[in-house]
Amino acid sequence: MTTLLELAAEKESADVTDWAARLGWVVGLLLFIALVYWLMREGWKWRGTLQGDLPELPGAPSDPGPARLELSGRYHGSTTAGQWLDRIVAHGLGTRSRVELTLTDAGLDVVRPGAADFFIPVGQLREARLDKGIAGKVLAEGGLLIVTWEHGEKLIDSGFRSDHAAEQAEWVETINTMIKTATTEGIAR
Repeated sequence: MTTLLELAAEKESADVTDWAARLGWVVGLLLFIALVYWLMREGWKWRGTLQGDLPELPGAPSDPGPARLELSGRYHGSTTAGQWLDRIVAHGLGTRSRVELTLTDAGLDVVRPGAADFFIPVGQLREARLDKGIAGKVLAEGGLLIVTWEHGEKLIDSGFRSDHAAEQAEWVETINTMIKTATTEGIAR
């Protein structure tokens, strides 16, 4: 049996790091990450091409009338109605951003700094509800204000989260009341 003195007396060389192999692995990993990013970007652009039949988004009228409700928060995206993972990316609807919502008698004005603004006329509104998820964003039950609207031949769900979540229930009630009133008064759909 060898003693500690004998082990201490033996000379061992330190392991030498193979820098070329390590550098090769790092470069390979970075190239793989760049490839995955490029593929994701191409998929996003392809989805926008497939949704090219969606008409341009309407702009706000010059005089929409007085504001019924205002909300400041986040826009989490738009999807095909009823399919919370089928994100719509055409015309910038897939871009998450801050949002300022204004509800008037004319409709819903969606102002997004750094992204395309759009307007939903009251005749195109179909439903408002509280839900927990849209376009890959999942929150607590009732954490998102989902507005269903018609654009062209397509029903769209758009998801918003208020900075003050308690006010979202009032938005649901007010929008649904406006829809019922517009339907009974015969506003063109």
